[in-house]
Amino acid sequence: MSDQEQADIRLEFARLKQEHADFDSAINAMIATGCDPLQIQRMKKKKLAIKDKLSKLEDNIIPDIIA
Repeated sequence: MSDQEQADIRLEFARLKQEHADFDSAINAMIATGCDPLQIQRMKKKKLAIKDKLSKLEDNIIPDIIA
């Protein structure tokens, strides 16, 4: 993997990490204001999808190490 590709992956990782934190804050605010539970559940599902993307990107950043 080239340095540019790795830098792009790290940039995407940082962007998704921020988006994940934003969803977390939004969900907490929705819970505090007593928002619709279905809408909260949808937000949690989107947050989980972002976490899955983060895991995949992290696997690309960290090389496999044979133990």
